[in-house]
Amino acid sequence: MATARVFLAALAVMFGTLATHGPARAADIVIGVPSWSSAEATAHVLGEIIHQKFGVSVAYKAGTNEEIFAGMDSGSVQVHPEVWLPNHRDLVLAYVNGKKTVAMNPHGVPATQGMCTTAATSEKYHIASIADLSDPEKVKIFDTDSNGKGEVWIGDKDWASTRIEKIRAKSYGYDTTMTLLEGEETVAMAMIDVAVATGKPLVFYCYAPHHLFQLHDVKLLDEPAHDPTKWIVHSPSDDPDWLKNSSAPVAWDVSFLHIHYQKALEETHPDIAKLLSNVELDTDTISAMTYALVVERTDPAEFAGEWVRENAERIEGWLQ
Repeated sequence: MATARVFLAALAVMFGTLATHGPARAADIVIGVPSWSSAEATAHVLGEIIHQKFGVSVAYKAGTNEEIFAGMDSGSVQVHPEVWLPNHRDLVLAYVNGKKTVAMNPHGVPATQGMCTTAATSEKYHIASIADLSDPEKVKIFDTDSNGKGEVWIGDKDWASTRIEKIRAKSYGYDTTMTLLEGEETVAMAMIDVAVATGKPLVFYCYAPHHLFQLHDVKLLDEPAHDPTKWIVHSPSDDPDWLKNSSAPVAWDVSFLHIHYQKALEETHPDIAKLLSNVELDTDTISAMTYALVVERTDPAEFAGEWVRENAERIEGWLQ
């Protein structure tokens, strides 16, 4: 079996084009597209609604969360389709609370985050708790390159959650027993597909809403309940020694994802700002969206057009 690193590299070549977007053309509304599937789905649905209902041109621009927030601040981007909290708390504090150039849709979609393994791995090897990842004997099953450490995918290098998972790995102690792998989500999902099909042990960062839970039987590892007094998370922008000075030996708190948009839209396009403030999605809807794009390989623009047609009454409620 190839090592996880080699597998990641090979799959990156195969799947890399799936996550790319062309540069945004001149448009009335530019929607940022961060590097995960549910955000891409939501971005195109919002774009289709805006184009159909208000007759304005819409473009999509790939970028990191930092780039999209900076774009909303400068006016080069108008919408971030899916901001995760607490993951992006620093950006929200800076641009929503601080500069006040970005506004947040108040209707958050509940979400969960943690570490997962396949159900087969959990049952066969008795991997049930995050504490198991700190056991050198137990994690031997995840060691594909015989270096004495297992491998675990902790997320895309540009995700805020990946930084926090590094803190959690250090706090739980599995940074010494596991190699922390970072890579594109499309590559990681392909690894999960292969692991499920072949019965190979695998452990990885997971979050919901996500099509993964519809597609495969996976288990969220048990861990101590969230305790805000133990969740001490610093960011590199605030603390050069952020990893050393951070600690998070508990589960994630319940997370929420929110649409954010350029505050200036309330003056330049108040009808669009009203829509973006009123949109109310849910976990099942977003999971179904990502399933259509990732599993069924539906073109995002085609999917958005169909979704808007099928949800006309729901959308009308957002326009009131």
